[in-house]
Amino acid sequence: MEEIQRPELSAGEQSHLGPDETLALIEAQRGRAARSLYVDPALILGAWGVAWLIGFGAIYLAATGRLGTVMPTWLAGVIAGVLFAAATLVSLGEQVRRGRGVQGPSRRIAAMYGWSWLLAFVGLFALDLALGRQGLPSHLAPLLWTGSSLLAVGLLYLAGGMLWDDRLQYGLGVWVLITGAASVAAGVYGNFLVLSLAGGGGFLIAAVVTRIRGGRAERMRA
Repeated sequence: MEEIQRPELSAGEQSHLGPDETLALIEAQRGRAARSLYVDPALILGAWGVAWLIGFGAIYLAATGRLGTVMPTWLAGVIAGVLFAAATLVSLGEQVRRGRGVQGPSRRIAAMYGWSWLLAFVGLFALDLALGRQGLPSHLAPLLWTGSSLLAVGLLYLAGGMLWDDRLQYGLGVWVLITGAASVAAGVYGNFLVLSLAGGGGFLIAAVVTRIRGGRAERMRA
């Protein structure tokens, strides 16, 4: 539905508007405010889905030699690092944009939840590094780092689903926990394939579902 653009009106001009015009003006202003604060979850989920699918997939193919000498392991690591960094920037950019103009409990809860991600991974990295120094076999390090990371991500998605009453986010948290357990069970190198297909695929499916659900909501409001 094409939105009718109205010029900005002064307080005196607004006082002469009829009831229908006043309601239309309020709705237009509400729509502009909503668009300025809207965070696109499909964009965030899609960015992480691509990062997991391609990044972990490249590591698996390079580590198992399935690409021959076309892609060395270090190059696969660089590709994964760039993709994960890009996904992180997309997530941070959307969250910062959402925080502009928001005050009160909602802003505080969102900030606390955002800091929870940073704190969780700082603690996780400290724990994994300590286990490595205590003599953890080097061949188990990939299982520890990826498995513990997915445990943290899954629990944080569960918390987000509870905070915002979002069943899709809660379900994604459950799926990430299952993927983490399956990746450890698959063993070294097989874990990267599980992370790529199940993890990346799960994020991409969630992105599609979110986009469809958002489109339906927009049509209902129209």
